[in-house]
Amino acid sequence: MSSDVDKLVELITAKVRERLDQSSGRPAGPWGPSLAVVRPRDRGDCTDDSAPGQDCASCGSCVVRRPWSVRAMEDAGAMRVGAAAGIGAVPADLAKLIDHTLLRPDATRDDVVALCDDARKHRFASVCVNTHWVPLCRSLLAGTDVMVCAVVGFPLGAMTPTAKAYEARDAVRQGAREIDMVINIGALKSRDYETVFEDICRVVKAAAPAGVKVILETGSLDHDQKVIGCTLSKLAGAAFVKTSTGFGKGGATVEDVALMRAVVGSDVGVKASGGVRTAEDVVRMAQAGANRIGASASVAIVTGKSDSKDGKKGY
Repeated sequence: MSSDVDKLVELITAKVRERLDQSSGRPAGPWGPSLAVVRPRDRGDCTDDSAPGQDCASCGSCVVRRPWSVRAMEDAGAMRVGAAAGIGAVPADLAKLIDHTLLRPDATRDDVVALCDDARKHRFASVCVNTHWVPLCRSLLAGTDVMVCAVVGFPLGAMTPTAKAYEARDAVRQGAREIDMVINIGALKSRDYETVFEDICRVVKAAAPAGVKVILETGSLDHDQKVIGCTLSKLAGAAFVKTSTGFGKGGATVEDVALMRAVVGSDVGVKASGGVRTAEDVVRMAQAGANRIGASASVAIVTGKSDSKDGKKGY
């Protein structure tokens, strides 16, 4: 069985590499050049009453102070953007794009309650939390259309497939409707593709009907490992491939996002997360093929202010 999987992966990798070498650019899709026109001079005046007439270039992709940037991402194909607790009023048409995220290990119950209060008030797409908080979030968000997203095998990914599957199944039973799992990075780098494939397959099966996003931690992988990780994720039935946890080395790059999109095609989503800190970063990621964006410094992006708690949220 192991040799069969190895041969399959090697064949697919060779085919993908050949296709990438022959391609002069990114495959066509809903991530076209419309964002290319979003330059600083085109952003208009800031809509925040506290700073009228200012173009707050340092705050990044802000749904409060720079909604035009986020609308440009939406026009280019982005389905969601990440934002953390503590944001201000959000335009109703942008709230559906946001995964409201809190993955700090020291997050308290009060922090999670505040997260859900924000999500319920602004009708965000989801809250993304560690599995411990899923029952509380489900209770707090009952009667709303806000989903609960849980992370599995987070942030290391070095658990057994059985353990990840159990965690995913339990999270879904408790109310999670999306699962973000971390790939077994060590197994992938060791060319133990059978374990990697089984790992993803078990989580996908255990999480059904919830969709699974596979976090590759691209900063730890070389080119071929990224190709193989994306290929195995697609074969295993993942809904998305995702660049980073935000807790590892490196983060999302334009090159990685473009490569991931080229490998998975249009059938699987691509989420850029980790190190996306400005509107310009988001524009580049969307142009490269990302149809979801996660922000690790989301409070700073949204408010334009530094927050000591904003650190690495793993998004």
